Amino acid sequence: MIPLPEPHRALIDAAIARALERLSRRAAPLGDGAQHLTAAISAAARDGKRMRPALVVASFAAFGGDIAGAGDRSALWDVAAAFELLHTAFLVHDDLIDRDVERRGVPNIAGRFRERARALGADERGTAVVSDAASVVAGDLLLYEATRLIASAAVTEPQRDELFAVLDEAVLVSAVGELADAEHAARAECPDAVALLTTAHDKTAVYSFRAPLRAGAVLAGTLAHDPLAAAAADLGLAFQLVDDLIGTFGSRQQAGRDPGADLRASKRTPLIALARESPAWPRVSSALAVAHTGPIAVRRAQKEIEASGARAELEEQVRYRLRRARAQAAAPEVPRGAVVLLASLADAIERRIP
Repeated sequence: MIPLPEPHRALIDAAIARALERLSRRAAPLGDGAQHLTAAISAAARDGKRMRPALVVASFAAFGGDIAGAGDRSALWDVAAAFELLHTAFLVHDDLIDRDVERRGVPNIAGRFRERARALGADERGTAVVSDAASVVAGDLLLYEATRLIASAAVTEPQRDELFAVLDEAVLVSAVGELADAEHAARAECPDAVALLTTAHDKTAVYSFRAPLRAGAVLAGTLAHDPLAAAAADLGLAFQLVDDLIGTFGSRQQAGRDPGADLRASKRTPLIALARESPAWPRVSSALAVAHTGPIAVRRAQKEIEASGARAELEEQVRYRLRRARAQAAAPEVPRGAVVLLASLADAIERRIP
């Protein structure tokens, strides 16, 4: 999304490493299980794209922050690292909810502790209990570490208060969005498009875009900026809707998994809700019912969704939110650097549309 210069990534990675090394050091005397847990947490936080920290840094610079003067132990890198650990915490809990045992093709925390439980002689039920417990406590520890980084950052008290307000909103709204997503999946009937759009916004947009962009502005000395918050929320929702399009229509390279993976998994996305509201739903529903059987069935489902008009409608939803974000960013009180940043984010999101 936003290029993260290698020196900046190295400083963010160093801040993450310091937090995780502290956790490992404190856990070491607590036994073998604690050591396995902190090793799994460190692996989960390794080698991510660092999109959210990049947004913190880019926003800091866009609102007039002095990147060149940010030393290697600056609050900027600690706060940026906090948003990566927050993201990792949400991924760990999301994997638990979805019962996934792999991420990026390797065992995640749940998968690692399934293997550990089996090695200890646990039966299937015991293995599941250990796996779930490890995921819960790992996510909790990551949430705490993200909070601790902000609590201990070298910032003014007004900045700390504002950063905690940003973090508080991100955690609460994302938690509510995660629960809504689970409830939507469990319902007998697919929710309507408005409900799914709201959930997509709550689950991802706030913590992935609005929060890191606001945090960077706070660190640069801007304690309140309504146009930035509004534009960031629209950008975050547009980003998530493009992810939904990629999950249905994207290539293997775009999606990082088999094409049409969301169709195979019968995910209830805004795209499916829009198709459901069209006269073509009976044909779409018939195609979706067999999409899990293979690539030919997936291709048929893609064609039926496209013919229903749902793809075009969702793409227009994305472009509408990008237009609105650009308009909000152009408010007179928004610094020129921030206008350029928000416009470049909108352009990058638009280029991702499959």
